[in-house]
Amino acid sequence: MEVVAAKKNGKSKTKKAKFDKNTYLTWYHEMLRIRKFEEAALLAYSKQKIRGFCHVYIGQEAITAGMESAIRKEDAIVTAYRQHGVALARGCSSEACMAELFGKATGVVKGKGGSMHFFSKEHRYFGGNGIVGAQIPIGTGIAFAEMYRGTDNLCVTMFGDGAARQGALYESFNMAMTWKVPVIYVVENNGYAMGTSVERTSNVRDLYTIGEAFDMPSEPVDGMDPEVVHEAFSRAAEHVRSGKGPYFLELKTYRYKGHSVSDPGKYRTKEELQSYKDRDPINIIETKILDQKLASQSEIDEIKAKVKAEMAQAVEFAEASPLPDASELFTDNYVQQDYPYIKY
Repeated sequence: MEVVAAKKNGKSKTKKAKFDKNTYLTWYHEMLRIRKFEEAALLAYSKQKIRGFCHVYIGQEAITAGMESAIRKEDAIVTAYRQHGVALARGCSSEACMAELFGKATGVVKGKGGSMHFFSKEHRYFGGNGIVGAQIPIGTGIAFAEMYRGTDNLCVTMFGDGAARQGALYESFNMAMTWKVPVIYVVENNGYAMGTSVERTSNVRDLYTIGEAFDMPSEPVDGMDPEVVHEAFSRAAEHVRSGKGPYFLELKTYRYKGHSVSDPGKYRTKEELQSYKDRDPINIIETKILDQKLASQSEIDEIKAKVKAEMAQAVEFAEASPLPDASELFTDNYVQQDYPYIKY
């Protein structure tokens, strides 16, 4: 959705706000937090304070902002390895997330997961998964567990356009539709599976149509606009909670950076990249807030200052935190359960 709807007397006119002031400011704050967290992470990586793989969410912030305002905190989320922003929007602290990137004991999973494997039982966040497409059956299972327990919670299962080619997706879709499992499947289609475009990997360009083969309600969504994302997730959640089974959303989005920090992204043109930056969700929402007089420039500046201070504190916290002790190497990985009919 474009913010600029028309021009009157040579001046751009912004579309009327659909939501209240608090919703827009929440979206703006959360998207800015994710953007600045990722920028701080990239800077720390350049200084070799973060090692290994690192996949940033810059450009895709509108998805998590609009999603979180449409679902409940009791709902579960599982996603792929481009996941720092999802964890932050779920409620994981920027300090714990940054410390995890630094491999510190105060990290969200005690420094053992790194960039790709955040987890928080408290926030109903099940990762962060490094294996492409592995989270699709996992999310289906989490949703099945909610159905088995008799709750009306759902599981949002997120994956990239590359993972849409995995066989586990088709098996999960079939099972979920057969049993009417309460899951919202979300493909974050940023156009490239690593460095390979969707056009080069499949004859199916509109990924949401995959769901139609299973009679699963499916639709494409502008993933650069939190308003549109919120509305789509609201429709999907209502459908799923009514007991009708899964819903499939194709969030059409874009990552401004490469697949990971090691990817210069030379497989795309500067013009293509700029066309998406011109629709930057943070700038669009800031413009709407100001044009519709939902908040003043001083309020916007206050949010920016608050986020800047938060990220500086997150980095300081991560640097000051201790590394995990060697004795923690095998904790939280395996547990021995005593069964009376098994002899050890």
